Amino acid sequence: MAVEGVHARMPYASDPSASRGRLHAEPPSRTRNNFRRDCDRIIHATAFRRLKHKTQVFVFHEGDHYRTRLTHTLEVAQIGRALARALGLDEDLAEALALAHDLGHPPFGHAGERALDSCLDAFGGFDHNAQTLRVVTELERRYADFDGLNLAWETREGLVKHNGPLTDRTGAPAERYRERGVPAAILAHSALHDLELWSYAGPEAQAAAISDDIAYDAHDIDDGLRAELFAVEELAALPLVGTLMAEIRARYPALEPARFVPELIRRLIGHMIEDVLTASRGRLEALRPRTADDIRRADAMVIGFSVEMAATDRAIKSFLFDRMYRHDRVMRIMRQAEAIVADLFANYMAEPQALPPEWRLTLPADDKGAAHHVADFIAGMTDRYALIEHARLFATTSDLL
Repeated sequence: MAVEGVHARMPYASDPSASRGRLHAEPPSRTRNNFRRDCDRIIHATAFRRLKHKTQVFVFHEGDHYRTRLTHTLEVAQIGRALARALGLDEDLAEALALAHDLGHPPFGHAGERALDSCLDAFGGFDHNAQTLRVVTELERRYADFDGLNLAWETREGLVKHNGPLTDRTGAPAERYRERGVPAAILAHSALHDLELWSYAGPEAQAAAISDDIAYDAHDIDDGLRAELFAVEELAALPLVGTLMAEIRARYPALEPARFVPELIRRLIGHMIEDVLTASRGRLEALRPRTADDIRRADAMVIGFSVEMAATDRAIKSFLFDRMYRHDRVMRIMRQAEAIVADLFANYMAEPQALPPEWRLTLPADDKGAAHHVADFIAGMTDRYALIEHARLFATTSDLL
């Protein structure tokens, strides 16, 4: 199903000319608005280029056609812009948030994140959203006047809160942060430029977040089939997916598998996008927001799936968790990847001289500061560089096979 054409900009879209600003004052661009400028800065960031060689599910050497963090990010950006355009939101802000949403992920996908979280257990753990904020506010060092990319408030706020509020209005941690608390990096930055952690993110961040879900569902099905972790017939029991498969076979009874799967993925993405548009327009009509802040202060997410599609999304994710993410072949490689990350962390902590000179010279003296500094270095690695570093420091290194 095609997304409807360009719609008029709605009053509740984020306005680049009315941005709450940047942490460091800069003269305005003569050719780009605030949100377009953020998109361009993210695309030119070192961390963005590294996404090319960071694992989505399959490690880089397993095949040329599997998604990487970069190709996933581009797919999320495409869906995010389509949703923003159809809903009359700011396309540039939606794109910026989609492009930057995975910058904080370490090598080897969720395996690398689990390993770093374990390594930092005594120091608050590792959180990829907090790491993304650190990348765009501190770790990128491309400008003479400031660290980070000095992105607009709306971009930083959206990166931190795209999955919902982090605290309640009293500041008490909400949802997944109740056990460990909100990451210190997020609290520290919010103290400098209040991100209103108690509210929802703006509409463009919500559009980018649901685009991430759509891309995951559709493209992980595609990659799982390509890797032969499950057969296409097994998808027939899934809600919506089975219906789409029956429709394709009824219309194209002799369609070869090489065309069947892309047709299925295309239709699945289209149906999910149409559902988000219909459900979101209904919620917008009920809320009648006049500004983006009205959407931030709503009682629930405004841009997202219907109740029925949310259930379909959960069913697809449950299937993928059991049949793909927890598949013996994937788990075997991920366990090896976790060990590589843990080895690197332990080695750098015990022997700081193994760090590159620029990282060694800025290593904090205290254990907590040093641990987070080492984690920053490892989180920035690509899969390939992590393997190279491990081979340099250790007698044997897994081939991740």
